Parts: sequence; structure tokens; C-alpha cells
Amino acid sequence: MQDETPAELKADISEWASGAHHRAAGLAEMLDVTPEQYDEDPLTLLPGLQNYADRLPLGEFEQSDWITLHTDLTAYLGDLMVRRYGAAWVKVSDPSSPAGYRYLIEANGLDGAEYRIEPYDIVMEEFEHLPIEIGRMIANAQAVLRVAPAVSEDSLDDQSVGDAFPNEDH
Repeated sequence: MQDETPAELKADISEWASGAHHRAAGLAEMLDVTPEQYDEDPLTLLPGLQNYADRLPLGEFEQSDWITLHTDLTAYLGDLMVRRYGAAWVKVSDPSSPAGYRYLIEANGLDGAEYRIEPYDIVMEEFEHLPIEIGRMIANAQAVLRVAPAVSEDSLDDQSVGDAFPNEDH
């Protein structure tokens, strides 16, 4: 398949991806995850980011606070999907968007098909179902992109916690 993406579009996408990584890495550094740790595995940020989200006074947030948090989490979610699952940022035309376009994450699912998410929407959905759960947000993105094996409720019914940890006292 020949790449027909114009050079200008590639530059826009590259700049967007770089900005998302820079913002996510800055968030990691603020939460005491070194750039090296973050680059090796962006999931190292998960515990600190969840602790941070848990301590935020969301009831006192002004619109600018919500925008900043939304931007941070969108950047992290997108960057995580790129670095952990080989996803890529893509820019798609959208006349309903104020900018006329949107940045999405595109990945090949485990089934080989191509899937897309809009990290912005995944984060917004998390805001609509407080408290903010970073793991749930990541799991939602993984499920839509189909980059992680699905676990059916039937398979969970077949196992108990004791089966998973046979040498542990309960």
C-alpha cells in the first residue's frame, strides 16, 4: 500500500504526536516518573496518575481546570496507545468540529482489523462517570481498539480467586 499522505499533513500529525508525548512526559515528571521510566513503559505513570486524580478537588474545579485535566489525560491516553500498542495519531476531516478536523488514534486490533478512537471522547466519558478511574479509561481505549484480549464474563465465572492463587490462604 502506497502512502499518499501529503507532507504537510504528515508534519501536522508529527507535531501533534510530539506535543502529546511532551505533555504526557511532563505529567509523568511532575508525578516523579523519570523520562526514562516513562519512555520504557508509559504504564509506570498509572499508579501516580490515579493517586493524583483521586486527590483532585473536582467539586471546586473551574472550567479552565477541567480543560487542563482533559488535555493532560487525552495526551497521556493517546501517547500510551502509541507507545504501548503501536497505534498512530491520524488527522481526519470533520466539518462538525470547530477546527474542521479531529486527531484520532488508529491501531490494528488483535484480529488484524484497523480501529480508531478519539482519546478526547474517552476522557470526556470518564468525566461523565466520576470518580475518574485511569485504568478504566485505558481499558475502554484498549477495548475499542481491540489491542488487548477480551475477557468474557463466562470465563470469569469458570474461575475463582482461589484458583488464581492456589498457594494463598484466604
